[in-house]
Amino acid sequence: MKAVFFETQPWERRYLTKALKSARITADFSPEPLTEQTLARAKGAPVVSVFIYSRVTPALLKRLPSLRFIATRSTGFDHIDLRACQARNVQVANVPAYGENTVAEHTFALILALSRNIHKAYVRTIRGDFSLTGLQGFDLKGKTIGVVGAGRIGMHVIKMAKGFGMEVLAYDMRQDPFLSEVLGFRYVPLEELLRQSDIVSLHLPYSTSTHHVINRRMFQRMKRGALFINTARGGLVDTNALVWALDQGLVGGAGLDVLEGEELVKEERQLLEQDFPKERLITALKNNILLHRENVVITPHIAFDSREALQRILDTTLSNITAFLSGSPRNMVTPVHKGCA
Repeated sequence: MKAVFFETQPWERRYLTKALKSARITADFSPEPLTEQTLARAKGAPVVSVFIYSRVTPALLKRLPSLRFIATRSTGFDHIDLRACQARNVQVANVPAYGENTVAEHTFALILALSRNIHKAYVRTIRGDFSLTGLQGFDLKGKTIGVVGAGRIGMHVIKMAKGFGMEVLAYDMRQDPFLSEVLGFRYVPLEELLRQSDIVSLHLPYSTSTHHVINRRMFQRMKRGALFINTARGGLVDTNALVWALDQGLVGGAGLDVLEGEELVKEERQLLEQDFPKERLITALKNNILLHRENVVITPHIAFDSREALQRILDTTLSNITAFLSGSPRNMVTPVHKGCA
């Protein structure tokens, strides 16, 4: 049995090769995403494993007639056309949980960078400037954080916020009154959360229904000067609206681990090699504006990226593959599922 793994690092290749020997699976690895240019490596393989930069489209699936199973090494699966997979009898499995605490910890890394001006202080001190002017921060204790999306990751954020002595508001379509009472937070409507929160942190799944859920109208409802944090998905936020809100002072600062159209920031040469809609090019330019703002901290989609979380991802992916091959697939996703953060 052949399985091809795309978007792999050297340490992942070593780990997977060792683990797959006992499962009698022949593995091939590529550091690149699965694309029209790299799909030749997957020809004839019934199993493919991808990460978030591999866009599995109907056209790509058509050129892989032997493909029967896709194991994405992520919780989110909005990079895979599930309906096209279903039409071609290709099953898809994800990693439903691997780094709830990992992403939550990174969320607070971004919050603390902004609340204590750590990014500004670092740049200043490496230049030999130890002045304190403009570096005064604020305490998290007593502040209100609004957690938009109180799922696994959101709940970890809530627990950490309570450890800082913060007040917590949460918005989620599904509510757990027991957890609300035990952890000491309140569920409120989204607009009330935006109006009362000193910090707003996104932890929603991404889907067509949540695309640009945070837009100009929502930024207008935020408490003036509040911090805005996104470690979920870039497409949840209208980038043009975020730039506008920062310009207007409605948002006092932003901590972003994800960007709308981040693949264009990651690989700038794609802008020259492919034809993109005007709107996507404008978004890429707006992202470039965000990169150069002093009150914006951007990390390159690394909230999930801890040693422990990555090993859990690989272990679950291996279990998904072996379960599929044994005829008892697990962690399957279908078109009825929502994309996950």
